[in-house]
Amino acid sequence: MDHEKIIIPAALVECLRAAKSVAVLTGAGISAESGLPTFRDAMTGLWANFRPEDLATARAFERDPALVWKWYAWRRDMAATATPNPGHYALTAIEKRVPEFTLLTQNVDGLHQLAGSCDVVELHGSIMRSRCFREGTVVGDSDALSGDPPRCPACRGPLRPDVVWFGENLPADALNRAAVATQECDLFISIGTSGMVEPAASLLRLAAEAGAHTAVINVERIANVAPGTVQVIGPSGSVLPALVAAAWPG
Repeated sequence: MDHEKIIIPAALVECLRAAKSVAVLTGAGISAESGLPTFRDAMTGLWANFRPEDLATARAFERDPALVWKWYAWRRDMAATATPNPGHYALTAIEKRVPEFTLLTQNVDGLHQLAGSCDVVELHGSIMRSRCFREGTVVGDSDALSGDPPRCPACRGPLRPDVVWFGENLPADALNRAAVATQECDLFISIGTSGMVEPAASLLRLAAEAGAHTAVINVERIANVAPGTVQVIGPSGSVLPALVAAAWPG
């Protein structure tokens, strides 16, 4: 889809151009445009008989750590070969043009950082890192360690992906930073997320309640958004470059 053919609401263009502080929340939709499957997509190949909900839990890891580790290794390999798309790069362009910009993401693939985003708040962690299942200590380069799963260099406990599993709380620091950015921004944009996963899903509402302008960019319309929220229907890889071009021509 040619971004020049996408009609961006003038109200959103003006809000972005005038904003002193912008907060953006991204979900699986923006990564899907780089070829990474979402949790809603049916799994294929060796994993066709499994559901993500049955693997992404502490209980599943305790029951069969090798299985869970191998599934995340498969996902990590996919993320490592994926490349940022125009939507990712458009966000780096916005970051360079507004005085204060906070990027909150539910994605764990590191594509925002690869695209050049400077300060990414990872609400759900990162698949590229591991941490000790016993102590929670982060181990940066688990690929250099052997085992399914590898062992913590300190306590020899099993390493797990440094991501938020079902039933776990979001990292307190990331959640606090998200709350501050949401309540202090002039414009809040939700991108590529269904608005169904809490607590990240509540951020759009909190921004509106704090007086920010709000917008949603998604491939389908989102229900129950705050009154006055601008919705742009389409892939973020097309909508975001068009938004940047409209806000800052040339």
